[in-house]
Amino acid sequence: MSEIIYGIHAVQALLKHDPKRFLDVYLLKGRNDHRLSPLIQLLEKADIVVHIVSRQWLDNKAEGAVHQGIIAHVQVRKKYQENELSILLTQQATPLLLVLDGITDPHNLGACLRCADAAGAHAVIVPRDRSAPLNAIAKKVASGAAETVPLIRVTNLSRRLLFLKEHNVRIIGTSHEADHHLYQSKLTGSLALVMGSEDKGMRRLTRKYCDELISIPMAGIVSTLNVSVAAGVCLFESVRQRRQN
Repeated sequence: MSEIIYGIHAVQALLKHDPKRFLDVYLLKGRNDHRLSPLIQLLEKADIVVHIVSRQWLDNKAEGAVHQGIIAHVQVRKKYQENELSILLTQQATPLLLVLDGITDPHNLGACLRCADAAGAHAVIVPRDRSAPLNAIAKKVASGAAETVPLIRVTNLSRRLLFLKEHNVRIIGTSHEADHHLYQSKLTGSLALVMGSEDKGMRRLTRKYCDELISIPMAGIVSTLNVSVAAGVCLFESVRQRRQN
């Protein structure tokens, strides 16, 4: 199977991590600036065919999305299976996981993957249903993180949270209804941070399996943050605490 990806960072990341997946690359005619020139040289060095096409062709292929003048036709990335979560837990002494419950916007999924990569999270877990696809939009927003962070789709999120608890992973959910905030919580050790959707938050069953609920203290007039921003805040607080230990 094949798919398209677009955007300079997304193409660069795949070229660095898995160049064998490339089938063809399509470049905007006349586009040869300082950002694309090094990438074109690397593509040619890897013997990847580069086609010069019009902006209209690229716009149609990307369905109006911002492609930055480059689209790649690639083989679909390996999909992680649920049972690989067990392998991941045995490979990491203190795994840091990000769980997304009800995140249906590919932009938000891509941004969360980017935050997870930056914080060194070992995987992002999402339910198989009612979850954003890892499509070209998500991969562009992820800026390469879609190629480095395992995305594990699970059939039953509640069952997988219970599985994590049985493997001594603490489940900490985020909710504005929590009675304390993340700076008052211990975010070290084996940990799964659960983020719900901005409008509805975590589902009832997801909340049920959380060992603790935390909030992000808000000093301004806004009551909520974009889910990717909230994920970044929580992940990097965990990183800060881990480094102190």
